[in-house]
Amino acid sequence: MSPQNEPRKSKAERTAEAREQARIIRDAQLKKEKRNGWLIKGGVLAAAVAIIVIIALVVINTNKANEPVADSGPVPSNMNAYGGITLGKDGAVIAPTTTETTVDIKSLGAAPTAPVEKAIDLEKIGIKATADGQPVQTVVYFDFMCPFCNQFETQYGAQLKALASENKITVEYRALGFLDRFSGGTNYSSRAGAAAACVADVSPDKYQAFLDKLFAEQPKENSKGLDNATLKKYATEVGAADITSCVDEKKFRPYVANTTGLATVHGVSATPTVFMDGQQWQSPETFDDFSKRILDAKK
Repeated sequence: MSPQNEPRKSKAERTAEAREQARIIRDAQLKKEKRNGWLIKGGVLAAAVAIIVIIALVVINTNKANEPVADSGPVPSNMNAYGGITLGKDGAVIAPTTTETTVDIKSLGAAPTAPVEKAIDLEKIGIKATADGQPVQTVVYFDFMCPFCNQFETQYGAQLKALASENKITVEYRALGFLDRFSGGTNYSSRAGAAAACVADVSPDKYQAFLDKLFAEQPKENSKGLDNATLKKYATEVGAADITSCVDEKKFRPYVANTTGLATVHGVSATPTVFMDGQQWQSPETFDDFSKRILDAKK
């Protein structure tokens, strides 16, 4: 039957067809909206999961930083049991004079019950007058988050290196964790000191470069400090061997804790604290005057 011969649809039939077509279009639109809704919900869910994962990682890393440190641990190669690494002519590392291979925080004595004007019992932490004709022992207690330590190293570091290269002094650095409480719960001072000990253990000739790098990138007090990944990266950048496992395993955190406790027991209460020839530098004497006085007395 040709279209011309098809019976004409009634108004009711045409209305029914239009309604059916509208229903089909409406159903298709609803399915599309439902599908898009699930996609949006899925995207929001994925974003929420990603945020949760990020938060979890931050919490885990913070918790790791705050995990209890073992009471005992090894002494790094090339460092002494008091917490120091000694540098001499042209930055060469001088073999430590102590023979202990481990430290134990539980063996530390009691700290002074009242503030002391000067550090006490210095010989028990390896600080003493130097024999005539020998380079003058210079010991620098510092904290990697301490801005005044950074200023001291910036102002006098080159001078100390020059004196060491002239065989007039040796320079011994002892890193402390005094400012852990000012690093937002991440114990940055101790982590940085332990990372430096890792460098001393595997690449002692890069210790000075690593110290300089951490001071150049020093975080502000009351910040979280540099994370462990950055500490490991900076060690690599200055040419040290890989310290990844050393840092991740907190190998030398007990060592830094012991150094900090030992210094406290002997009355070292601030950073920087500097000794030359068994004498402690104190204000109002400038360091220039102090070092000149010490060296002139050894001539």
